[in-house]
Amino acid sequence: MYNLPYYKEKDEAIILSFMKQYSFAMLMGVDEAQRPVATQIPFLFAEKDGQLYLRGHIMKGNDHHKAFEANNQVLAVFTGPHTYVSASWYHIKPQASTWNYMSVHVKGEMSFLPYPELLVMLDELTALYEKDQESPVLYKDMPEEYITRLAKAIVAFEIKVDSIEHVFKLSQNRDEKSYENIIEKLRNSDADSQAIAAEMIKRKPQLFSHE
Repeated sequence: MYNLPYYKEKDEAIILSFMKQYSFAMLMGVDEAQRPVATQIPFLFAEKDGQLYLRGHIMKGNDHHKAFEANNQVLAVFTGPHTYVSASWYHIKPQASTWNYMSVHVKGEMSFLPYPELLVMLDELTALYEKDQESPVLYKDMPEEYITRLAKAIVAFEIKVDSIEHVFKLSQNRDEKSYENIIEKLRNSDADSQAIAAEMIKRKPQLFSHE
């Protein structure tokens, strides 16, 4: 984790909102032989007695399932837009080119959940990501036989969150003229670059006060 203070967001609600916006995250761990495993899945978020949990499901019998059974310490990485930033855009030279990005790393302990919890989770996941309560593919409209057959191949889990670290690297360490020029260049580039520019614009008043 690129751990510099000026790349940190002080508002925990903004960090959680980012995780929910980019909830299709990378789940990682190691197996008994200390070999890394990873899988990408959509997450649900839950809070119990002030404790944050990540919830989801994975396929049974795969390398990551076997690894998480043997070692319940996991890392989930939530990533957002990212873009190259050319040093040619800086007002003050010489300096190196870099990359602007947003990322949150969540560490915790995984526990597998009983079958009834899996069915509840499938309902929640479908409703959340389908977004249309009239959709014909909501969980409640699926044939029971179909759900039972598919559910046998997956297992639900929850992760008790132990720590959350993040980097929102958005040129906060640049002078104002360079910052404005980076925004202008990114606004005229691809979708990721435009998204980073929008985030930089939001933060500009906090970085450069003219009082």
